[in-house]
Amino acid sequence: MGSTGRYQVCCIGAGYVGGPTMAVVAKMCPKIDVTVVDISQRRIDAWNSQQDSELPIYEPGLKEAVLNTRGKNLFFSTDVDGAIERANMIFVAVNTPTKKDGLGAGRAADLTYWELAARRIAKIAKSPKIVVEKSTVPIRTAEAISTVLNASGTTKFQILSNPEFLAEGTAMRDLENPDRILIGGNLKDEDGIQAIGELVDIYSHWVPKEKIITTNVWSSELSKLVANFFLAQRVSSINAVSALCESSGADVDEVSMAVGMDSRIGSKFLKASVGFGGSCFQKDILNLVYLSESMGLKEIAEYFHWVVRMNDLQKDRFVSRIIHGLFNTVTGKRIAILGFSFKKDTGDTRESAAISVCQRLVDERANLAIYDPKVQEAQIWQDITAASRMDRLELERLVHISSNPYEASQGSHALVVCTEWDEFRDLNFEKILGIMEKPAFIFDGRNVLNHEHLRKLGFVVYAIGKPLDPRLNVV
Repeated sequence: MGSTGRYQVCCIGAGYVGGPTMAVVAKMCPKIDVTVVDISQRRIDAWNSQQDSELPIYEPGLKEAVLNTRGKNLFFSTDVDGAIERANMIFVAVNTPTKKDGLGAGRAADLTYWELAARRIAKIAKSPKIVVEKSTVPIRTAEAISTVLNASGTTKFQILSNPEFLAEGTAMRDLENPDRILIGGNLKDEDGIQAIGELVDIYSHWVPKEKIITTNVWSSELSKLVANFFLAQRVSSINAVSALCESSGADVDEVSMAVGMDSRIGSKFLKASVGFGGSCFQKDILNLVYLSESMGLKEIAEYFHWVVRMNDLQKDRFVSRIIHGLFNTVTGKRIAILGFSFKKDTGDTRESAAISVCQRLVDERANLAIYDPKVQEAQIWQDITAASRMDRLELERLVHISSNPYEASQGSHALVVCTEWDEFRDLNFEKILGIMEKPAFIFDGRNVLNHEHLRKLGFVVYAIGKPLDPRLNVV
């Protein structure tokens, strides 16, 4: 217990995982004090902002949870050392991106931030702590982190694996009503079993006991990676089928519905699109690729890798359709990009398909007008600049950030849907048709629009996995 006599939980990392997860813990466990710490003063100031619209993360339901608990039993601070010292349990939810350089570059996870967090915990902690892996990490990370922590010799640590299974846009719902809670620990050690029990007690405030699974650490770490592989594999599989549908005249939605009604398969993640994005799928699959390679499992690594390669191919195929549809050149043509986040109901752009689509179109010297209802302009520029071979000044001649979809569509030759925001379904397409160049093209990368209605209005429409518009065949 802390000095107040209340159980103290600390979370290192105030990002997409740490912030929402701790907000729900605080909401569901009013007798537990939860402190989220981060070295970024700007991020912590945003979490503490009295302007609720300025929270650093957009997630439906997050604002309400934070405002109802902040200052009561939920706190945001840059006092990392103080929070570590007071804590009974420390969650680590720092970023673990794919390595850009060195051994395993492009595949292995970069554990620099995790190791720095572990070394800081080891330096500050003077009483026993339970340290919980919340970040997505490679298998056997707990073993390495345990070595770092226990080498300090000042106190004892128990390491638990508690991977998150959140989908952005539904993260709060996923946290409040999870399919399962997975906790990995040392099941052969009395202290390890006790540590697992403390974490089980926290989740038991709102999660039924039958949904809380305990395993050894290695199984828990691997399960997170494998779960994301299976989900991504389904997306890549239906996207491969979408190419076959376009060539044969089949409809991918009809195929998906027929296949998904098989109880052995199910309907989830069988929606054809321009490709998956987000912080987890590609990173975790590449992690499996590296893990397999390091164990000498070359063929297994290639199998995992094909899921990512198929995703890249889908984005390339989509852009090729745009270029082919616009008479084999987009140079100097204005193209409206609707949506920049990797999925609706989030402002997260990590690995967003929109970035690849925009980068390819800019390379072809197209003029882009980009609109997204939640992604900040600065983030769009950061992503476009990082992906392009051009400098910022050169990009500013080709890229414009629009304040609404009608401004983006004004004078455009084509409208490209990259994110499935609900508002795009309800746009006034008669108005949009009137302000676009003719022929007016729509390329629906998420299959969210009413394609028959659009064709009746006069648009030339390309929809992924659907029979091709005859006018696209001609051009």
